[in-house]
Amino acid sequence: MSHDVSPPELEGDTAFSAAPMTLVAFPKKPAVTIDPNKEAPFGWWPAVVIALVAFIDRVEVNLIAGALPQIQDHFGFSDTWAGAIPTAASVAGALLVLPAGRLADRAPRVVTIAVVVLIWSLCSVASGLATGFMMFFLVRIIIGGAGQLYNPPASSLLADYYPARSRAKAYGFERAGYYMGLPAGVILGGAIAEAFDWRTVFFVAAVPGLLVAAIVLTVKDPIRGLGDRLEHARTGNMAAANRETVTDTRSIWSQTSDLLSIPTLRGVTVALAMLSLGVAGLFYWVPTFLHRVEGVSEATGATLSGAVGGTGIVIGIVLGSKFGDKYHGIRKGWRINVSAAFLLVGAIGLTGTVLLPGVEMRSAMIALACVGFAAAIPNMTAANADVLPANGRGMGFAVLTFLVTLGGSAGPLLIGFVSTQIGSIFELNQADSLQYAMLVLLPPLFICIGVALRIRNTYDDDAARAMASGGREEPLVH
Repeated sequence: MSHDVSPPELEGDTAFSAAPMTLVAFPKKPAVTIDPNKEAPFGWWPAVVIALVAFIDRVEVNLIAGALPQIQDHFGFSDTWAGAIPTAASVAGALLVLPAGRLADRAPRVVTIAVVVLIWSLCSVASGLATGFMMFFLVRIIIGGAGQLYNPPASSLLADYYPARSRAKAYGFERAGYYMGLPAGVILGGAIAEAFDWRTVFFVAAVPGLLVAAIVLTVKDPIRGLGDRLEHARTGNMAAANRETVTDTRSIWSQTSDLLSIPTLRGVTVALAMLSLGVAGLFYWVPTFLHRVEGVSEATGATLSGAVGGTGIVIGIVLGSKFGDKYHGIRKGWRINVSAAFLLVGAIGLTGTVLLPGVEMRSAMIALACVGFAAAIPNMTAANADVLPANGRGMGFAVLTFLVTLGGSAGPLLIGFVSTQIGSIFELNQADSLQYAMLVLLPPLFICIGVALRIRNTYDDDAARAMASGGREEPLVH
């Protein structure tokens, strides 16, 4: 592998103070004067809006979990079909995400995101109007497919609004919205279904969706590579700061092949896919795990896991955003090292959740696991943005989302399958078989940590090369 780009100076980088600069930040708009020394030269509103999009996406997707008993009673479908709904939706999303990445690098991103949220809202209404199970099933697949379409343009948008030094915080907003939407959707679906009926759940959910679609349009679509230009300006490289990004016109396969030649991108993708498998399996099964192993009621298990998990997520997002940006560009491989450390915390928490008895102890371990995972994910996502060229971020995040989605869809199924097989072979009760099955989440997490430790040696070179490319069309050299 050849290296034609030197990594940035890692010591003393932040001592330089750039003067305010005037540049064209938005297509067909007058030039604006900004201070490149600020963490968020254009404010945090774009990150807040993307967090709202992520939140409403997860709320809508998880409404079905809270209202599932009523929906099953109404349509009379089995548990197998109930489990097939999220799996089919995830597969549909994975199939659409690569074209979505291509679109993110070429089409107006803000408009794309607003249209996607509008589609969610209309499909939510269609879910409530379904007259048969197959209609309901197909609508949920459409929602699952559309749900992945926002991620590539949204991730690309954040990378262009925020320079590298503040990207962990920006992606922390998005991940916070995403993960807080998980318990919120379940709780909202169950509460509305109990107070009214299951159809009302989807009608009510459409209202905030329409509102968020309108809010998205308040964000301007920046020029491609703006975040990198701000970073160049902050470090005094004005020639690179004034260089324009060129649209990549190569085929989707040629562009994807070139992006996958980036070692850090490959590592981040594998690591987050493994982590997604573990997180999805944990969130899906832990309420049932507490019910079977500790004997709490189903409602208590769901409420307890949601409450402690949500608390852990908030703490993790805050810690991950704070530490991930603190020494970025100053200490070698810092963002990856922070990710690896928090991944280890998450793995320890998950191990304790499975092995340490007592509701209080398991709850504390669930919170610890969520702290670790929630702190690692924004840093890994920010690292992914750092090593992608400005004109390939949409496609790069599409590749990431594709594999992460598949990993997440495998987690719940893997635990359920192993639990069934262990119970059958060793004649164990449901509590013991599920407890042993939860241990299958540990190897993927330690693989994730190993991968993170490996790519910390390639991250700085890959990030420097992406910055130096300036969004030019020619392939990267590795």
